[in-house]
Amino acid sequence: MAGDLLVRLYDLPEVASEAKVAASGIVIRRALPPERHRLTDWITKHFSRGWVSEVEMAMSHLPVTCWIAVKDNAILGFACHDATAKGFFGPTGVDEAARGQGIGEALLMATLRGMLEYGYGYAVIGSPGPVEFYKRRLDAMDIPKSDPGIYAGMLRGSASD
Repeated sequence: MAGDLLVRLYDLPEVASEAKVAASGIVIRRALPPERHRLTDWITKHFSRGWVSEVEMAMSHLPVTCWIAVKDNAILGFACHDATAKGFFGPTGVDEAARGQGIGEALLMATLRGMLEYGYGYAVIGSPGPVEFYKRRLDAMDIPKSDPGIYAGMLRGSASD
């Protein structure tokens, strides 16, 4: 497992995926509190109950710290910050059928800009999956001695947690 990554929020790159996603009719926006149950049901179906717990936390903040990708009243993806720890990006996920369209990157950028607006200068990406993607796209840096990070000792049950 990889350690955590650090991203400079005051130096975010411009990415073409945001315009591409918008041109295809996909809206990236902050989730609304009344959408909480619909979003958590969708995450339960497509991802894990552990992520549901984190998203419920992000949906409890005001302003909400979760962004969603929506097209034709259907959720295609989500990304959060401050869900498990302050200053942390994630969790994030895109419906498997909608991948490859730039939705994940557009959600990432919207969420990181939201963190900057929230007052953060840096974001931590905890135990990231696509490490090389984050390093290449965001010039993210490894945080020494961060493995296993804040998730060390976390209670785990099944693969769906």
